[in-house]
Amino acid sequence: MKANQTLPKRLLVAVGGNAIQPAGIKGTSEEQMTIAASTAKALLPLLELDNQLIITHGNGPAVGKVLMRNVLARERVVPMTLDILVADTQGATAYILMQAFENALREVGNPRHVVGLVTQVEVDADDPGFKNPTKPVGYFYSEAEAKDLTAQMGWVMREDAGRGWRLVVASPKPKHICDISLVEALASRGTVVIAAGGGGIPVVRDARGVRRGVEAVIDKDLTSAHMANVLGIDTMMILTAVSRVAVNFGKPDQRELDEVPVSEMRKYLAEGHFPEGSMGPKIEAAIRFIDGGGKRAIIGHLDQALPALRGEAGTHIVADKGA
Repeated sequence: MKANQTLPKRLLVAVGGNAIQPAGIKGTSEEQMTIAASTAKALLPLLELDNQLIITHGNGPAVGKVLMRNVLARERVVPMTLDILVADTQGATAYILMQAFENALREVGNPRHVVGLVTQVEVDADDPGFKNPTKPVGYFYSEAEAKDLTAQMGWVMREDAGRGWRLVVASPKPKHICDISLVEALASRGTVVIAAGGGGIPVVRDARGVRRGVEAVIDKDLTSAHMANVLGIDTMMILTAVSRVAVNFGKPDQRELDEVPVSEMRKYLAEGHFPEGSMGPKIEAAIRFIDGGGKRAIIGHLDQALPALRGEAGTHIVADKGA
């Protein structure tokens, strides 16, 4: 990897849902604001760059909590559909991040504006993801709790990378980012754009062009890769809670990856090094981004955002030489 490489003028950054709702918190407004302020502090070096910057975010923890509220209050309040819950948490998270980012910028005398866009993302009504729920959302449960939830509420529960059991929902692939031209227009004038939170609100469109929401959660990293490709952005960052991607994770021969050609990363994915409920979707998104014309996909720790962008940290997935 080349350290101190030229910083890109156009950048898309995907931030994990735990930037707002990490495990172990109650999820109060005060907690979320405090965590968002820490996220803003970590991202401030990127926010201050003279660039076009688009930020996406996950909301799996938040959607899971709202789903639980639906269940607990279902005798008094009519439960909302999953697409509306995604819209709800997307808007709330964008507000929290937008405020935190602008506060951090103003503290250092930077007048840059931040805007949050509630974003619909079209999916294929016949996507096989609807028949095989795989996207984990919400809380972790014990195996016994998971069995009770399946029996009581009909939830599909699966074990998630050794960390417990979680609700899994349909996760179709993104097909079209609605209002992508608006995202591009705002970013091109220097505004930091927060868009497609939680992977976007899942919608399908009929032959007449009429859209309707569907029960699903789109993977935010796949949506981020698709958005970056459509906009012709060369560099995408996926910021999470690990400094680098590793193969043979948790084993004596665990090895962290530095700069890796996409063909090698594709081989590791096929060999099963990256669980579907953990690092798998991030690796798939990085591969799709490079295959779609991207030059560099960076996976790294939120607190190392600028060093990773400079080539001093993180795992960098790049196109094969000569490709």
